[in-house]
Amino acid sequence: MDSWTKMKHSFSFCIFFVVLSHHGTKSFEQATAEGDIIIGGLFPIHESVNVTVNYDGSENQICDRCCYSLSLMMVQALEEINQKQELGNLTLGYLILDSCGDVTTSLRKIPSFMRGNCNTSAQQSSPVLAVIGGYYSEIAIAVTRLLNLEYIPEISYGATSGLLSDKTRFPSFMRTVPQDDHQARAISEILDNNGWTWVGVLTTDGEYARYITERLWYYTNQKGICFAFTSVLPDNLNDYLLGKSIESTVKTIIDNENVSVIVSFAKPDHMTYIFQKLLNDPQGTRRIWLASDIWSQSPEILNTKKHTLSDIGTIIGITFKSGNTTKLKRYLDDLDENPNHHNNNPFLSTFLKQHGSTSSEKLKTMIYPSAVFSIELAVKAIAQAIEDLCTDRDCKTKRPSPLELRGALWKAKFNMDEKNYSFDPHGDLNTEYDIVLWKQTSESLDVNDIVAHYSILQNSLTFISQETKHGNVTSRCTDSCQPGYSKTSVSGQPHCCYQCEPCAENTFSNTTDSEKCNPCEKNYYSLKGSSKCLPRKIDFLKWGDVYLIVLLSFTSLGAVLTIVVGIIFLAHWNTPVVRSSVGPISILLLLSLMITFASVILFGGQPNSYQCQARQVVFGLSFTLCVSCIMVKSFKIVLAFEFDPVIQSVLKKLYKPYLIIAVCMAGQVVIVTTWLIHSPPTADSEITQKNMKLMFCNEKLIPAFGAMLAYIGLLALICFGVAFKGRKLPDSYNDAKFITFAMLIYFISWIVFGPVYVNVTDKYIPAVEMVVILISAYGILFCQFFTKCYIILCKKEANTEKSFRWDIRNYSRDHKGSEDELSSKGIENPTLSLSLESFPNSQFSDSITDWNAVMKK
Repeated sequence: MDSWTKMKHSFSFCIFFVVLSHHGTKSFEQATAEGDIIIGGLFPIHESVNVTVNYDGSENQICDRCCYSLSLMMVQALEEINQKQELGNLTLGYLILDSCGDVTTSLRKIPSFMRGNCNTSAQQSSPVLAVIGGYYSEIAIAVTRLLNLEYIPEISYGATSGLLSDKTRFPSFMRTVPQDDHQARAISEILDNNGWTWVGVLTTDGEYARYITERLWYYTNQKGICFAFTSVLPDNLNDYLLGKSIESTVKTIIDNENVSVIVSFAKPDHMTYIFQKLLNDPQGTRRIWLASDIWSQSPEILNTKKHTLSDIGTIIGITFKSGNTTKLKRYLDDLDENPNHHNNNPFLSTFLKQHGSTSSEKLKTMIYPSAVFSIELAVKAIAQAIEDLCTDRDCKTKRPSPLELRGALWKAKFNMDEKNYSFDPHGDLNTEYDIVLWKQTSESLDVNDIVAHYSILQNSLTFISQETKHGNVTSRCTDSCQPGYSKTSVSGQPHCCYQCEPCAENTFSNTTDSEKCNPCEKNYYSLKGSSKCLPRKIDFLKWGDVYLIVLLSFTSLGAVLTIVVGIIFLAHWNTPVVRSSVGPISILLLLSLMITFASVILFGGQPNSYQCQARQVVFGLSFTLCVSCIMVKSFKIVLAFEFDPVIQSVLKKLYKPYLIIAVCMAGQVVIVTTWLIHSPPTADSEITQKNMKLMFCNEKLIPAFGAMLAYIGLLALICFGVAFKGRKLPDSYNDAKFITFAMLIYFISWIVFGPVYVNVTDKYIPAVEMVVILISAYGILFCQFFTKCYIILCKKEANTEKSFRWDIRNYSRDHKGSEDELSSKGIENPTLSLSLESFPNSQFSDSITDWNAVMKK
């Protein structure tokens, strides 16, 4: 840009400033102090403005509600620097204007800061190089746009809108307070720490309130916190809709009874009006107000002469880092209370006239500790930048320009309270937040009681006192879901409004407001609505179970009886009873019964895969051997007494006892081998209705299991058929009858086993098969051997050759016709054949032969 263009550009804005500063207004009051370098100050000395329009269209502005302390903080800091000669022979002066907390008023007064840059007269010899202020973001945004036309840096001590961090739009703006994004995070942390998830929000239509409300929504939404309502008030206190907005807001607050926590970004005046309306609300005492920095240290909002803090509830405030107020209070104590001695500061002069000797004490009540820190830090920053610029030059004769000062501020590193500070690339200075709790004293409100700190860098709250934790106050759309329940969203409602559903069986939640129920780990279970999982009890037929003890007792008894019978048979091996029972086959039968009893033991205890495979195989093979032996005995008896001679002759050739047993066993071996290879039984488990882990043997290939039992059944059926034909043998040859009974017992027990086995579903499934096996084994043991043992031990006279000979003679007499017919055909007497094969002893055979010869005579 060439010199002519710059001059034209500058002249145009000078005309604009002159018109703006003189349009419809009278001269502005301003506080001034001479100095080599002038610092501007823009403070809400009056916090609101009433504007009236005259009949000629001109406006009258009347500022009310005074707050002089902010400007005096800047004056005290500047005077301290001058007194200590921190800048050597350079002195700092000031030009302080009243913004009245209003954007339009501020814009009308801002040209006063820039007049020196347009006016070449000596009226204002020292241009304003920097401005401290304004307090509200709405004002700061408007003011910095104008100041940037002359590159004048603006350092705010209270404007916190995040928009001002955009250096493309606001290159001359800086601040000594954090931006509102951090404050929104701090508020969300407080809400989250106390479990307040359903909150109301009071805000305004100004830049500050819009931005921080948006950021608060962003952070609270991440933490599962919802806005029950958001009431927007006019930022301008003179808005004609303000009254209606206040009424509507108060009604909203009262109607939302379950909202106990309200976050407010409104101005102090807004809160004054709202509290006046809520003083008679019976629910007011339980409310908690979270005050943003804009009113967190404004005790004047509540008239303590008529009401106390408890009338409106609890107030927790977010404030900027608090400064040391000792120096300022000492400055106010030493303040000359003669108004005529402060003609350069009409604001202070007016105040002193109004309050007289109580002025100093009155001013002390207007001190904001956070503002003390922020304003003093702004003065320190400017002083350091000036010192940096004036190190190599004489600033008295060659004053730095605003642009030079702005550049120096970006680089400045300044110190206060033994800590170093500097502006970040966004022009922000990220200090901590203090959390204050308002307290009622006997005469006033204490708004400076710090109970916690919020670190921006660490994003964490550090509690000095537990008073900020109000666990007894709830602010929720829905009561918390207790452990054992999970949150379920409700259609059309915010995510904070939910239903609590009990956790299903085998799931749990052990925290409050759990989002979901977690499944129990393996081998653990839970009932509906449980907060923890319990270890599943493993259920199986335990060795200590009374039923298993009974069954094992019968098993042991059966094994003992089998051994006793074997001993008896071996001890009487050559007696007619043993020999008529086919001694070797009987011993083999007893051995198979012994193994069958032993297999019963495999059905008890905690199953494992080897046990599951062994128990069915051992039972299947042992009982097949048992039935095979009985079948051989059946064939032998019938072969001797009942068959047709032709058939008898053929069967005699085919009758090979041990080969028959081997063939029968081979069939079962094929079945069980196929079963074990293809899909062997394994130990398995399932969850019962009582939430127990039932251990059992899974037979896997059920057709193979059925084939094994069916094969035994087929052999038993053959035994039954053959034995039934020989049921009328002599009393000494009564095996056929007892075989028939044994097989009937077997059939009945296994027919009953089927439906019982299918319907039993608990640990007693193995016990069903154990019972059936025992019944079958006992049936054979009793029917095949007990009668013979009885004869051997108790009726020895029946276990003689004579007795057997007599039975045969009687049987032959009853069947004499048949014998004669057979003899005529040259066929040997079947009874003789039986006798000879059954009793190979030569002496006994000779006796039978002699008896047979007698019969023929």
